[in-house]
Amino acid sequence: MITANHEVIQRWARERGAKPATIAGTERDGRAGVLTFNIPGYRESSRIREITWDDWFYTFDLRRLNLIYQEQLRDGRQSNFFRTESPDREDG
Repeated sequence: MITANHEVIQRWARERGAKPATIAGTERDGRAGVLTFNIPGYRESSRIREITWDDWFYTFDLRRLNLIYQEQLRDGRQSNFFRTESPDREDG
């Protein structure tokens, strides 16, 4: 699935106990760098720094990103898969 809807993104994260985050050291011009989520037991790392939803969505919207995400695995279990992507990026 793919979305840029803030409510859908927050619902998906909330259902997984995920907190908005960035990767430390990737910040630029005083704003968040690489956007991610801190998901307990899934995406825990010393490089992940939690940020506010306002900061996360400010960067998300500024970069005109989409969230690609999965609700469930084939076996029906909840999936934690996600990534951000820019529809403006040219992969050549």
